[in-house]
Amino acid sequence: MRHGVARFVTGFLALPVALYLLYVVWPFAQAAGYSLTDWGGYSDSQRFVGLDNYVRLFSDELIRKAFWHNVFFLITVPLFTIALALFLAFLLNVGGREDRAGIRGVFGSSLYKVIFFFPQVLSLVVIAVMWQQIYRTDGQGLINGLLIKIGLVDADNPIAFTADPEPFLGIPAVLWWLLLIAVWSGAGFYMVLFSAAMQSIPKDIYEAAILDGAGRFHTFFRVTLPLLRDTISVAWVYLGFIALDMYALVFVMTPSQGGPNHASEIFASVIQFNAFQKGQFGYACAIAVALAVFTILLAALQLRITRRERIEF
Repeated sequence: MRHGVARFVTGFLALPVALYLLYVVWPFAQAAGYSLTDWGGYSDSQRFVGLDNYVRLFSDELIRKAFWHNVFFLITVPLFTIALALFLAFLLNVGGREDRAGIRGVFGSSLYKVIFFFPQVLSLVVIAVMWQQIYRTDGQGLINGLLIKIGLVDADNPIAFTADPEPFLGIPAVLWWLLLIAVWSGAGFYMVLFSAAMQSIPKDIYEAAILDGAGRFHTFFRVTLPLLRDTISVAWVYLGFIALDMYALVFVMTPSQGGPNHASEIFASVIQFNAFQKGQFGYACAIAVALAVFTILLAALQLRITRRERIEF
């Protein structure tokens, strides 16, 4: 019987594993091979150059810019998205008043969940196009148009938004505007994820904490957060992957797909620029391989840091 089950499971997994090897592992192996050549992408001509492309990474000023921009997103996207999602999930699950039935969420929490989750049904490209109209740098933009009409912004000098290369807190302003979109579009999904995790926490724990004199602030930080640590760790890893991508937002919303003045360049936009505009597919593959290795190491480090004994309740 066990032998039959093992054979069934093996047969069931064979096709997904084969597809994964064909469409994920094999292209990655091809990219690693091309990264050792000077292939231009549009001909069969290619010359083996060894690790020259990887050595070039360390002296490329554009790569250096893209690296720090990705680091900015790597820190801020998970941090702000998780913080907002946790706050919303706490309000919608245990942020309301207490009655005979126990602690409830705020009034209308089911409706709020649908509203906050709505951006998840849209693709990131659609979201980018929508926000492109909101961020327009003329009177037709939603924000600029409103501010111009009420007299807070001069029609001849509107807010530049994603066309603004000037720094804010030492970071190009365009990155902050892109961060706002990333957090807005992602918070709803993680709010639902954290809500599901909170609903698995017995209400008795919250009620006992309140009876002991704990307020909502202490309940959140002393009860909810420790019990959600595993869920938050997984969310942080997923958001780290998103932060290292961000290509759709940069491509749709910024001048020259990385501008202005390279102020929003990220690894993905540099890969696209070198491959399709400069015809340096070998070098672009080297950047992609380096990014993939960096992502894997980062995920492993994050899981290692947050690993601990499971809390049962």
